[in-house]
Amino acid sequence: MGGSPTAEIVRRALRRGTVVPGFNIPYLPMVEPVVRALRDARSAGLVMVARLEWEKFESRSLEAVAAEYRRHADRRVTRLHLDHVPVIDEDGRAVDYLEILGRAVRAGYESVMVDGSRLPLEENIACTRRAADLAHAAGVPVEAELGAVMGHEAGPLPPYEALFASGRGFTDPGEARRFAAESGADWLSVAIGNIHGAISAATKGLKKVEARLDIAHLERIRRAAGVPLVLHGGTGIRKDCILDAIRHGIAKINVATAIRQPYERALPRGVAAAQDAVYEAMRVVLRGDLEIEGSVDVLDPEEPA
Repeated sequence: MGGSPTAEIVRRALRRGTVVPGFNIPYLPMVEPVVRALRDARSAGLVMVARLEWEKFESRSLEAVAAEYRRHADRRVTRLHLDHVPVIDEDGRAVDYLEILGRAVRAGYESVMVDGSRLPLEENIACTRRAADLAHAAGVPVEAELGAVMGHEAGPLPPYEALFASGRGFTDPGEARRFAAESGADWLSVAIGNIHGAISAATKGLKKVEARLDIAHLERIRRAAGVPLVLHGGTGIRKDCILDAIRHGIAKINVATAIRQPYERALPRGVAAAQDAVYEAMRVVLRGDLEIEGSVDVLDPEEPA
């Protein structure tokens, strides 16, 4: 990927039929094995942290993750991304999202995400526009979310099959067209059957529900929005669904549970064992689930974006 900006890398992924995965860092020692696995597999990827991961886990702060990332970063394969900064968080609290995004830009994050998906459409567009204005002034691309990717809320989810059959929370293609035109977002996270991994103390260690994706609905969104699309909640989705989604507009995919749970399970044996568990889980994701080993060659920066 050389010195290419993140926005160009994601656009290339869309054009060339591959995907850029982002890996969440709820515990600081996870940065090193994530970067090591990306380097060894020659796979392009993002190291990411979301607000809830310094609020409810042990990543400490966005600045702490940035500092740890700089210790291990490899520009050939990695970039630093700020994941979910909600306008209204999973506990229903208002968040000073512009302050957090400003901190991220100053800390050297190369892309950021604002999440106004819990707001009405007009307010989501307005908040995303303010975030885009702030980030674009520093040359930083912005990801936003439209639709309800569930899983972070308190309490158990409704039965998954009932959710999928109803299309509850799915991104509306007409709204996606308007959102892409008016919000200033560079990428759009969509809801098409995907769900986040649980984060409550009672459920975070449980096996994630196996999700599937409505690919026909995704294609309608792709045609309407005209921007790279993002799939959150990548863990637990059937491989055939993921690969099909990449063929229909998903250019970035978020992975959290698949590497967090191995870390947590191995941690009683020590940090080194937990880091090894993350590395092995990364190998499975990159080579087995996503089939993107060597993707840096596909995303050759010498070719036009």
